Amino acid sequence: LWDMEAKQVVYAAWDPNSPRSPVNFNPFETFEGNSPDASGFYPGEGRYKDPARPDVSFASMQAERVILDDIAANPKAAKGCPGCKN
Repeated sequence: LWDMEAKQVVYAAWDPNSPRSPVNFNPFETFEGNSPDASGFYPGEGRYKDPARPDVSFASMQAERVILDDIAANPKAAKGCPGCKN
């Protein structure tokens, strides 16, 4: 299940100074308006697989927004680092 908890685990393990790979990517980074799947691929890339997503509610989206705002306010790396798509 590609939910917020799974994304936080991947984000915690992400090393922005190492090359981007299926096991080293920022799950919150968007590319051309899209989010990556659980292996770091984006829609349109050959190995993209539509992830299984959990049911959401307005309350859960509000809780996730707090987490995303914290990540945006305290980024692990700047754009253009080896572990970034952008």
